[in-house]
Amino acid sequence: VVGWFQGRMEFGPRALGGRSIIGDARSPKMQSVMNLKIKYRESFRPFAPSVLGDKASDWFDIDAISPYMLLVAPVRKDKRIDVPGEQKKLFGIDLLNIPRSQIPAITHVDYSARIQTVHKETNPRYYNLIDEFDKETGCPLIINTSFNVRGEPIVCRPEEAYRCFMRTEMDILVLENFILDKVDQTALEEDTDWRDEFELD
Repeated sequence: VVGWFQGRMEFGPRALGGRSIIGDARSPKMQSVMNLKIKYRESFRPFAPSVLGDKASDWFDIDAISPYMLLVAPVRKDKRIDVPGEQKKLFGIDLLNIPRSQIPAITHVDYSARIQTVHKETNPRYYNLIDEFDKETGCPLIINTSFNVRGEPIVCRPEEAYRCFMRTEMDILVLENFILDKVDQTALEEDTDWRDEFELD
């Protein structure tokens, strides 16, 4: 799980690759890990993908761009995993935990996802990151969630990003051109009451 801090901060309801926490959407455990250990919220809350704009239609039934993560589209049928009949009878968290596509961490129970299409002309560094991930894995998309914990505002300054990184179980922080590995950092000495600073949503 990577904290990604680049350039100017987004202004709006979504993180768009400037102040993002990113992860591998192919992992069936990533949704739970990022919710419980990073965002400190319920394990079932969904995440959204950032996908290369020129490959979005290979993975989703979408024929428009969605640079601001405002459009919802179904995962293509050829990327879905059929849920066996017995498992369809499950309820609640048990049903939610069944992988239903090749990208389970961003696939909702109805096979939909709220999509951000990423374009080289408008966000070249974020595009290049996802493009390199695609070259390594064959998957042109990643999880993208806002760089904050539940109830707090999105980080704005580098020191806020570092503090959030150290307070959570993120593995790596990419801070502009610097890469920080959690194992190389000295633990923060602070009062654990920091979680009470903001009211939960």
